[in-house]
Amino acid sequence: MKFLDTLALAALATLCGGVLAQAQQPPAARSQVAGSVTAVDAPNNQVTLKTDKGEAVTIATTEKTLVLHMPPGETDPKKGSKMLLSNLAPGDRVVAIIRQAAPDQAPQASSLIVRTKADIAELQQKEQDDWKKRGITGTVTALDAAAKTATIKVGQRTITVQPNEKTEYHRYALDSARFADAKPSNFSEIAVGDQMRVLGNKNEDGSVINAERVVSGSFRQIAATISSIDASSGELKVKDLATKKSLTIRVTADSTMKKLPDQMAAMLARRYGQAAQASPGGQRGGPGGAGAPGRGMGGGPGGPGRGMGGGRGDVGQMLDSLPPMALADLKAGDAIMVSTTQGTDSGRVTAITLLAGVEPLLTASPNAARDIMSGWNLGGGGGDTGQ
Repeated sequence: MKFLDTLALAALATLCGGVLAQAQQPPAARSQVAGSVTAVDAPNNQVTLKTDKGEAVTIATTEKTLVLHMPPGETDPKKGSKMLLSNLAPGDRVVAIIRQAAPDQAPQASSLIVRTKADIAELQQKEQDDWKKRGITGTVTALDAAAKTATIKVGQRTITVQPNEKTEYHRYALDSARFADAKPSNFSEIAVGDQMRVLGNKNEDGSVINAERVVSGSFRQIAATISSIDASSGELKVKDLATKKSLTIRVTADSTMKKLPDQMAAMLARRYGQAAQASPGGQRGGPGGAGAPGRGMGGGPGGPGRGMGGGRGDVGQMLDSLPPMALADLKAGDAIMVSTTQGTDSGRVTAITLLAGVEPLLTASPNAARDIMSGWNLGGGGGDTGQ
């Protein structure tokens, strides 16, 4: 959401800046700064932004600076309304048109184009609803580089992703599952085994989706036992049951943690155990063979896609219905299933979703962690706009 809104505001700011430039002779050198308001110093005519690159920038204004509030979704300057600098608040989004300033001076804005925090929330909700209505998530099974089409598996169905010249591509960051941190991307970065979130309209039989936006990423599904817990840092030291290696898992405010009740764990163990026995080469495995790391992403704006192949039902919805679990509810020796970021450091990753109470599942099926967590990857249906 943030990158789309920034593009719209930037285009509008360019237009406004051009109008102002026509009234000034000669036009000054100009640039743009986009970010979120962190502080407003109205008496000194200054506003501080945290830019989309993470930098803190203080911008000066004058009595001639145009501060223009644009309603949600609008890009026509005629529909904007002037506002006072003092009406800006932390969390508002701003694109500033900057005049060239002396090296020892704060950059000076000729115009500030604003969407308020409330505007952003409204836009997020609309986008989230659109993803729920028209979005799908699946695992990439094939790619056609010449046609730039992808084939994805969504539950038991195979769907062709058909892009066009206007399709927007983004990719999740290695150390973040927040949609706001996804970076502009292109078709060539997608790999077989990734999971892909697609927004668009489907054909009549649902076999093709005309992609407007594509978000892809590579994540890990892990089965592990907890070695130790550092509550102060929110970090778990675990032993990956597939690789037998130690791993540090960071739990953040964005991580979703749930615990299976005994009855649900037993039911899922029977289901996945039967599926493991029925599959070619299927076998029961103890915890030591469980949960080989896999790739998968599930979810994105508007909540994850959770198709479970093999007719196993929507396990993701069952997990969403469970109450949240606190880090304090875990202890050393517990078995867990975790979806994590890939991480720039393979030995330290961030939890997207964490599921406890899984001992029966890991005993019943060596693939339970991969199957369950790849279908519940970004947690609850509230989505991951990350704004």
